[in-house]
Amino acid sequence: MPMKNSRTNASKKADQFGALQASLLYCPHCRVATPTRERLLLVLPSGNLYEYLCQHCGTSTGSKTDTHSVDLGISGG
Repeated sequence: MPMKNSRTNASKKADQFGALQASLLYCPHCRVATPTRERLLLVLPSGNLYEYLCQHCGTSTGSKTDTHSVDLGISGG
């Protein structure tokens, strides 16, 4: 019986989700889970940094780094 490569199966499962985007996050100001807006904060070599903001009051409710960012081809030289 051939053994399946668990690393290959795990990477296939992770690829199913692609990029997740939060739709509701807890807002400490509103004291309830609220819809969010995603705002690009920084473009870094390691990926793009996004901030999630409450749609009701604008409070920051979280952040994420997207490591699947597009290479802009900009060099520091």
